[in-house]
Amino acid sequence: MNEADALELIRSALWTIIIGSGPAVGAAMAVGLIIALLQALTQIQEMTLTFVPKIIVIFIVLTIGAPFIGGQIYAFTEHVYSRIEKGF
Repeated sequence: MNEADALELIRSALWTIIIGSGPAVGAAMAVGLIIALLQALTQIQEMTLTFVPKIIVIFIVLTIGAPFIGGQIYAFTEHVYSRIEKGF
């Protein structure tokens, strides 16, 4: 394995992390923006108001998106194992 192979594996691992965590992070960001707008409009500055909806939405998104996330991780694992098997 040379530098290019190692960098390609690292790039692939980082891309898998970004794709796998994307739905949960996107949902948390959308809920955070909505709650921030609601707080700005109503001047309610309760700290727990931001965390509870985010946790609930992230849990729902992870439950729905678990097959997608698992598939991404499985594909990356197969890719790494095939490279180990070939000796690259």
